[in-house]
This record gives sequence, structure tokens and C-alpha cells, in this order.
Amino acid sequence: MIRLASWRCGNEDYYGAVTDQGLLPLSPETPEWPSLREVIAGDGLPGLEEAARRSETTSARLQDPEKCVFSIPVPAPEKIICIGVNYPDRNAEYRDGREPPPFPSMFIRFARSFVGHDVPLTRPAVSEQFDYEGEIVLVIGKGGRSIPTSRALDHIAGLTLCNEGSIRDWMRHAKFNVTQGKNFDGTGSIGPWIIPFADESQIADIRLTTRVNGELRQDDRTGRMVFPPRFLIHYVSTFTTLVPGDLIITGTPTGAGARSDPPKWLIPGDIVEVEAEGIGRLRNRIRDPEPDKPAREFPS
Repeated sequence: MIRLASWRCGNEDYYGAVTDQGLLPLSPETPEWPSLREVIAGDGLPGLEEAARRSETTSARLQDPEKCVFSIPVPAPEKIICIGVNYPDRNAEYRDGREPPPFPSMFIRFARSFVGHDVPLTRPAVSEQFDYEGEIVLVIGKGGRSIPTSRALDHIAGLTLCNEGSIRDWMRHAKFNVTQGKNFDGTGSIGPWIIPFADESQIADIRLTTRVNGELRQDDRTGRMVFPPRFLIHYVSTFTTLVPGDLIITGTPTGAGARSDPPKWLIPGDIVEVEAEGIGRLRNRIRDPEPDKPAREFPS
């Protein structure tokens, strides 16, 4: 299975295949596709398949991953839609005695709030309540509106992973939204790569885990999702037009740091690893922000 990623080496941005021997750049030979977003827009999965075919015939030289920096696989997606409370035990974590809701909770994140694989995540200066959330991401390849569940999987180009880092106290600043706590620059990650989507077995019931410094914190299976991928694509496309490169982040299992007693917040030096069967492992270290922090002009 080919793994397609985006990265930066020197002053140049590339995309291509991740191999056991190194990074194989395809972008210099495919100027008609400036980024993986355009590859995906080339009819979704067929575009990724064409990129895979070219990776077998290219004469491009391998690049050393140690000398490159991974980016989020799809640069500047039009929409990043995040799903909340999508595993049964996650609903129970709220301890409100309610049954799972009939429709998914969701919110929007901005691309600037994410970095790539092995790039440090930044704990904001204004909070120590930095948390992790391991998730699987649907990469939309074929756009559409009001997509029926029976054809929903045809609109997936590929799969990737997310650590949907959250600033918990900022998620409670207002009454009905979590946007503030979900969109600090560089607090989440997506990657390392995109795995082209072949069939439903790739996501129907795979294991998803999150580890912090090697300690298993989250562990569940996608077969237990309250709202499976078919329904999510159908539901989201009912109110907005999906376009190639859009990302649907499908929700996190129980075990986030906020739910521990006492809470287990991320601190500088921690390493978070999100892993899913058949997709890969996304790894990031935590760092403090740069020292020249702006003054805070609101109450604590």
C-alpha cells in the first residue's frame, strides 16, 4: 500500500511517496498537480492511484526524512470538520446519564491549528490544560452535496490520522462552543501520510490507540463508532458541499487526559503517538511557546 505525504526540504515543498528507503518526491515531475490537494481533486482515488503508478516509474532521487519536515498531507483544505463524542464510552465519560445523541456533535478547525508528523506541538502560553485526542481522518476525494449513505464511501480518497490537541479551559470560555480551545496555532497534528482508500474493510473495525510517553491512554475500535463514516459523510453533505481535500476528523475514544483523576495534561517533552491498524503512526513532541508571548488582556 502506497503512503503519500507532503513535506518541506530546504526551501522547497514536495509531495510524494514515503518508502522504507526514504522520501520519493513526485511533485517535480507532476507540475499539473502543485500539491496533494490537486492530486486528490483529480477524481479522488484515481488521482492517488495515478500518483502511486508514477512512483513506480520515476527516476527521482530519494530524500532523507531526517533532513525534511513533514507537513499536513493536504495543504489548505477548504474544510476541516471535527466530530465529537463518537464512541460509546466517550459519551459515558460525561457522566450526565444521557443516551448517545441522535445526531453528531461537530465543530470546525482551521488548517493553521495543525502541524505535520514529528513536528512539535505548541502548548499555548495562556493555559496548562493541553490535552490529546487520537482520531482517524477521512480525506474527501469526490465532492458532493446530499450524498446518500449507500454511496458515501465512494467519496473517500484516503485515510490519515490526527492528534486533535485541545485546550480544555478555553473550551469552557463560552456557553455553547469549543472553537477557542480547538484552534490555537500548532496545537494539533495530521499525518504522517494518506493511505488510499480501497474498501470498507480499511476502516470498518480497526484498532485506534493513543500513547503518551509509551503509556497506553486511548484504545478502541472504529466498529464501535456511534456515527460511522457512511453516516458522517451523508450528514455533513446535507448542510454543506463537500469538495476534494476536505477532512472529516471522526472522533476520539475515551481516555483523554482531562478525564483522569487528577487530569493528565501534556507538558513540554511529552511524546504523543496516535496509531491505527493499516494506516500508520503519528508522533509529536510537546514544546512550550516561543518566549516573546503577547500580553493577555482579559480576565483569567
